[in-house]
Amino acid sequence: MNGLRSLCRLLPLLLVLAGSFAPAVSARNAPPTVAPAPAAVPATKTDPFRLNIGLEGTGRPGDVSVAVQIVIVMTLLSVAPSIVLLMTSFTRIVIVLGFVRTALGTPSAPSNQIIVGLSLFLTFFLMGPVFDRVQKEALNPYLDGKLTSAQALDQASLPLKDFMLKQARTRDLEYFLELGGYGPTAVKDLPMRVVIPAFVISELQTAFQMGFLLFLPFLVIDFLVSSVLMALGMMMMPPTVVALPLKLLLFVLVDGWHLVVKSLVQSFVT
Repeated sequence: MNGLRSLCRLLPLLLVLAGSFAPAVSARNAPPTVAPAPAAVPATKTDPFRLNIGLEGTGRPGDVSVAVQIVIVMTLLSVAPSIVLLMTSFTRIVIVLGFVRTALGTPSAPSNQIIVGLSLFLTFFLMGPVFDRVQKEALNPYLDGKLTSAQALDQASLPLKDFMLKQARTRDLEYFLELGGYGPTAVKDLPMRVVIPAFVISELQTAFQMGFLLFLPFLVIDFLVSSVLMALGMMMMPPTVVALPLKLLLFVLVDGWHLVVKSLVQSFVT
């Protein structure tokens, strides 16, 4: 009975709500009225913005298609660190600086980031003339449309090839020529697959020779410190603890970083 009474009380409220929604529903279901057409305005012809992306090629005679150029560029970007490491002066510089840190006996000072950063800046400094030749002889003519991509690549390899030939040893070049099955070849006709490994081996040999010379004065200090400690009967005192400040003092007094960097730069200039 109580439920029936409540339903009877809610019935008038439901009727009122239904009456209020009825006009809205009828208006929604009513057919739309057609508005009068506005006055015709003379339309001005405007060309829309267009963006065309194609892989048909650049239209230059003898040039490769854009798709092939994109693949070449992505490949170069993926092997760019190897090119910087193996075809420039970076290899010798970073090895020699690592030997300096080891000879001092400070494995974490300077840190790897500082050594690699200094090696990169010295590499950019030493390779500046080579990069200028690449831009002048290969990049600018290619951007001006005077060279195809293949011709620009050949022109860009010539300055790097000249730089590597100046640093490569004759013995290493002859070895890789023999290993590759080449006969007697003129220097200007040497392929890059022979020049690059010969250059890398020569750089490693030169870097280790410079590292040996750097170790000699610090090795003498280690011997002297060990002999003095043994003569004093201080067997329990580690020689490295006493030798480290003496090495740092010697390195600072002779301006060691300046001498090392100067020797590295002169080894490439001369």
